[in-house]
Amino acid sequence: MNKTLRISAFAAAVTLGWAAPVHAQTASDAEALRAEMAAMRQQMAAMAAKIDALEGELDATEVKAEQATLAATNATQAAAAASEVKSEVKVAELEKSGGWSFKPFGRLMVDAGTVNAPDSIVDDGLGFANEVRRARIGVTGELGGGFGYKTELEFADNDAEITDAIITYKDGGATISVGQHNNFQGLEELTSSRFISFMERAAFTDAFGFKRRIGVSGQFKTGDATIQAGIFTNNIDDLSSDEDNSYSLDGRFVYAPKIGETQLHLGASAHYRDLNDAANSVRYRARPSVHFTDTRFINTGNIDATSETGFGLEGAVIAGPFHAQAEGYWQTVSRPGLDNPTFFGGAVEAGVYLTKGDTRGYKGNKFDRNKPKNPVGSGGMGAVQLNVRYDYLDLVDAGIVGGMQNAYAASLVWSPTANTRLTVNYTRNEYDMADIAAGLDTDYNVNTFAVRAGFDF
Repeated sequence: MNKTLRISAFAAAVTLGWAAPVHAQTASDAEALRAEMAAMRQQMAAMAAKIDALEGELDATEVKAEQATLAATNATQAAAAASEVKSEVKVAELEKSGGWSFKPFGRLMVDAGTVNAPDSIVDDGLGFANEVRRARIGVTGELGGGFGYKTELEFADNDAEITDAIITYKDGGATISVGQHNNFQGLEELTSSRFISFMERAAFTDAFGFKRRIGVSGQFKTGDATIQAGIFTNNIDDLSSDEDNSYSLDGRFVYAPKIGETQLHLGASAHYRDLNDAANSVRYRARPSVHFTDTRFINTGNIDATSETGFGLEGAVIAGPFHAQAEGYWQTVSRPGLDNPTFFGGAVEAGVYLTKGDTRGYKGNKFDRNKPKNPVGSGGMGAVQLNVRYDYLDLVDAGIVGGMQNAYAASLVWSPTANTRLTVNYTRNEYDMADIAAGLDTDYNVNTFAVRAGFDF
């Protein structure tokens, strides 16, 4: 096509160049014609140059079109492959039909470490130990019409126990839960063990007996505010014991605004438990920052009681790679004919991600999963988080001497992927008026060092 244009232009030039002299009658006319012919030749040369330029542009356009076609083809193939992989994951995790769904989940955590106490203390719980801390599997899903369910079993300690067994109903910002589930005793307790920044929660959660119980609860969320409340009996494994007749009332309020990229969390909780004459005693005690020992250096022993009342305050902030958390809890025991002791526990912690782009997750008024910005397997090293914590527990009041703990802890958490974790934990526990004496001394230090490997799905 381009050659045709050039040939036509040349033919026109030749025709004009030879036809004009035939009609020339004078020298002046001939001279004028020659000038016109020169001008025409210049125009034709310019036209030829322009045609050459158009040819180049056309060739470049054809190359770009071919590249665009190839890129589109590759993108389509990649999208199809990604869609296929996504579909496979979805089929593996969730099958849905008519509003009904079924999604399996689970976790495995294996711990090992040492507990070092003064030589004068002889206890089987000291020295090196290891355990399967958690081995759980469960299912969750929807039943249609706003109803849902969750069931989870724990297989650690060579036994099977029910952790969660819940039926839920959701309508807008309101949720009703029936069955065994967590009551509302603070941020540290409600954050999943998969997402806490140390191997174990702060000591007061263990000491004051926070655990799942059978009950009915409701939650209402509006904007940044959430109210939770419920009535509970006991843990499903204790229903055949004397504690069967006790019941508790629990509530929590959380205000969690997000200011720019900064997540804030402020909350308060309340707990009242009536022992109902059957379970007429309580006991508060705590392990030394690890679970693979049964030794408790601070312990109130059994306290005759009719009820217990607890109040908690909680706060947290997440700003980019940094997070901070503080929580305090007061537990008062009602004793017939005696002074009522009030015990206190609390913790302050801070942490920072050392890997660029990583931040602590937050969802549903509690800490949630961290998803590494550059996970292993995608050219990165995962997420690395460094944390420090001060953990205080006071079990001494109104004649009860259960001991006091000041614990200073540091942890390093490496998450190669969103579902795998390796945690290294060191804690120095300083005890005063300890329940277990080191010879004649009840004031001494205990050091723990532990590691945990875990994954969940």
